[in-house]
Amino acid sequence: MPSGQILLADDDAAIRTVLNQALSRAGYEVRSTSNAATLWRWIAQGEGDIVITDVMMPDENAFDLLPRIKKLRPEIPIIVMSAQNTFMTAIKASERGAYEYLPKPFDLKELVAVVGRALSRPRTAALAATPVESEDIPLVGRSHAMQEIYRALARLMATDLTVMITGESGTGKELVAKALHDYGKRRQGPFVAVNMAAIPRELIESELFGHEKGAFTGATARNTGRFEQAEGGTLFLDEIGDMPMEAQTRLLRVLQQGEYTTVGGRVPIKTNVRIVAATNKDLRVLIQQGLFREDLYFRLNVVPLRLPPLRERVEDIPDLVRHFFSLVEKEGLPRKQLDAEAMDRLKRYRWPGNVRELENLVRRLAALYPQDTITGAIIDAELDPQPLLLSQPAGKPAAQAHQNPEGLSEAVERHLAEYFSGFRDSLPPPGLYHRILREIEGPLIGAALAATRGNQIRAAELLGVNRNTLRKKVRDLELMVVRTNRS
Repeated sequence: MPSGQILLADDDAAIRTVLNQALSRAGYEVRSTSNAATLWRWIAQGEGDIVITDVMMPDENAFDLLPRIKKLRPEIPIIVMSAQNTFMTAIKASERGAYEYLPKPFDLKELVAVVGRALSRPRTAALAATPVESEDIPLVGRSHAMQEIYRALARLMATDLTVMITGESGTGKELVAKALHDYGKRRQGPFVAVNMAAIPRELIESELFGHEKGAFTGATARNTGRFEQAEGGTLFLDEIGDMPMEAQTRLLRVLQQGEYTTVGGRVPIKTNVRIVAATNKDLRVLIQQGLFREDLYFRLNVVPLRLPPLRERVEDIPDLVRHFFSLVEKEGLPRKQLDAEAMDRLKRYRWPGNVRELENLVRRLAALYPQDTITGAIIDAELDPQPLLLSQPAGKPAAQAHQNPEGLSEAVERHLAEYFSGFRDSLPPPGLYHRILREIEGPLIGAALAATRGNQIRAAELLGVNRNTLRKKVRDLELMVVRTNRS
């Protein structure tokens, strides 16, 4: 049986009771209180082996209490709970020395598991992170999917681990990379972003590593590369899947040896940068096609982060809309708001351009419409609802809907015809069969998991596949599974 005394602080009596019962059943001794003063007194008296506290207490914010706890008893692990569920909450918890951050509501089994890990770790003093004063929120959303991103980012802030960010275009990959830099240990250094897809293939090596005077025709002076510009900071390699094979080989050598040479240079240059890469492509498919080095993939994919598309976190749309309206208001545009019907339209839209498309829409609404309140009719005028609405309310067909709804087979056939036509007289890259299956398989499994609230047993039954097969598919497709209870 586990052992240890837990000091629990939460202003909500019902939550204290539930947590007390769960932890007591797990074999722990629990002392609970509703205020920070009592918690501090217990800690000062040397009681408790672990602290679990809510952020918002009636007499003191836990973020103000945490530094005092860590100074007095640096070895005691602290688990922070919060219903605020923002990116800054997770970051502040990490900065102030919390062992773990749990956004409410959370699974009680997860809490018990976290407590067990915290009590079994070596009792060494944690290093305090340098506080960040900025209150700007780089990432917005309180969905379960975003909470997992926030927690992962909070754990990565004190490290230099290489991170691979995957996600569709417009999901905010560069924002995440910038947040890793701005709130991490390299925040005092430069953040340098380079888009591989925007650089001519023959210039990528010079762009990354620099070149010497006379290295090639037109090189009239020495040029510093992005690695040199990012020294001591973070180098963000966006659209890494578009990097040509020759540059991949040189990048792999840099990651392995920690040094590089400029184009036309002979003297190795030591480098000290953190690499964050991003792509909207499936690099494993590119590896199968011989277009991406497998050894480089494993070097870059140390910590994978998948950003969910906006259609997988529609509950974040109200927060995002308010955030973008606030930004454009600061830029001098008039204040706007959406009525309930307009917000419903946004939640049912499929958002092929993700958060970037939503931001552009909000800016357009603020700039072009004189109304203070944006209605559903205005949203319908701005969006093309026919192929993109997630669903139509039962018994209420939309005026813009097809008279004869398109079936899945017809939709796939139309999509493939458009896809092939985009290559004109040439053909798509090899491996099309597996790419198409993967594109269909991911949304299908994701929809089944969403419909069953993350219950993989029920999702496997719904899909008609073996549970182990489903688990393998979830792992291979890097799907984020969040188990929730029905409200």
